[in-house]
Amino acid sequence: MSVNKYLPHVLVLPEDDANRQLANGFLLDPSLLTRKIQVLPAAGGWTQVLDRFVSDHIVEMGRYPDRYMVLLIDFDRDDGRLTKAKAKIPERLTDRVFVLGTLSQPESLRHANLGSYEEIGSAMAKDCREETDSIWEHDLLRHNSGELARLRERVWPILFRQI
Repeated sequence: MSVNKYLPHVLVLPEDDANRQLANGFLLDPSLLTRKIQVLPAAGGWTQVLDRFVSDHIVEMGRYPDRYMVLLIDFDRDDGRLTKAKAKIPERLTDRVFVLGTLSQPESLRHANLGSYEEIGSAMAKDCREETDSIWEHDLLRHNSGELARLRERVWPILFRQI
């Protein structure tokens, strides 16, 4: 389903199929306004996520000021990956682009007995909705805390029904 690009919305650009499945699990949350978020096809690697963001999305974000983006990548235990990714984001867009991902790879989350990708993604959405950190405090996700705080501040009101 496509979002209305003229209203506040979020695009998720996943690195690979595992990240796409995590994002799709996020979409399963019953309080999520699914017409406000769209998961794009997997890019095929973390550098391809950045390349696609630069080539396809920077100009579009200029046209649509209510567009937010989540770049969903594997950090592959590379301490400098977030810095490298953020270097590709123009300063004028830093408040609308978020870089999230697993410290190693999403497969590690499954091996940690957190469930299927969809179950993990659903738990991530529940944490976002309830403003808790049950799954986000896991060793493989804890490094996202700064980006997650920014994301919650800007994107939570767009994505979740106010109760």
